[in-house]
Amino acid sequence: MMKRSLLVWASCLLISSFTAAQNAPASRDPWLWPFSQDSIWNRPIGSDAQYESASLPASYYIGCDIEWHCKTVESDPVVTVYSPSSWSKRWPGDRELGELRIPAGLIIPDASPPHTPNACAVFLMPDGRTIRQLEPACRVESIGRIVGWLHHEDQDLYGAGIKGTHYGSGLSAIGGSIRIGELSGDEPIHHVLKINVWGKYLNYSDDNHGFRWPADRSDSYASRNYKGSNPQLVMGTLLALPPDLTPEDVGASTQVGLKLFHALQDYGAYISDDSAWNAYDLCVERGVPEEVEKTYEFALTGSEGVFVDEMKRMVTHLAIVVNNSPDSIGGGGKPRQPLAPPISAP
Repeated sequence: MMKRSLLVWASCLLISSFTAAQNAPASRDPWLWPFSQDSIWNRPIGSDAQYESASLPASYYIGCDIEWHCKTVESDPVVTVYSPSSWSKRWPGDRELGELRIPAGLIIPDASPPHTPNACAVFLMPDGRTIRQLEPACRVESIGRIVGWLHHEDQDLYGAGIKGTHYGSGLSAIGGSIRIGELSGDEPIHHVLKINVWGKYLNYSDDNHGFRWPADRSDSYASRNYKGSNPQLVMGTLLALPPDLTPEDVGASTQVGLKLFHALQDYGAYISDDSAWNAYDLCVERGVPEEVEKTYEFALTGSEGVFVDEMKRMVTHLAIVVNNSPDSIGGGGKPRQPLAPPISAP
């Protein structure tokens, strides 16, 4: 009976994988599913991936790092960008940093300590492919300014898309983001995720400086606050659920939990920022938590709850893909899922 059950389970896995490949989307909207096929955000985990337990403990809280994703048109105003007045009070800003086209009526709240969100923001320019990013974004009234540290390098929606204003790591504020509709629809998540981890679990040394590729930095306080002992667990580390793990092993049963389980197993998640307390944060587009609560009548965040408890268990099973590198994205080998469909220039 045990052997038959294993055979049936294996057959189901093969059928599921074949179905996933057959049903892979033939096209994509680059705004909703950005960057090139070989971008770090679109490469599945490979068959040659080498796993090492991350040994992350369960957290008190599961949160969401809310990102602002905004399209602009030619008629939108170009406003002055100011550096934040401080981390805890961003508005009205201090010195001029440059200019940025933004939606005319855009309002982004100030921090309200102890709530001091990263408030990463991405602005798609009217050409349909140039994106500009800043953090922490703040605009409490519709006047000719916006506050936030503007990234010095624009990104191409059709390119690699690595860099951005998750300034704990230097990673993108749109690549790896969970978008509206991805947790409420029937379609699986087809891309890598981003996750924030408490800095005390991350490692800092004179050799790694608290980060690894594809991150290009760690927090300014990393040498003081990163207390972890594993030199592989740093900003930019790719975390994934091991291939032999099943949803039953972590008690994942909700549609949201199952979606995230398979995304974390097939694509993984890059460590992008410090959650700064006893929490793990998923990086999501503004409106995703409300959408989940309205659709499923449970919360995406909190200290307890049907999904929160699932996510807490999943985190403790995450492993480090130790051989993730520019030459072996996702560990290399045969990808667990089909590559993203190509996108063509507008």
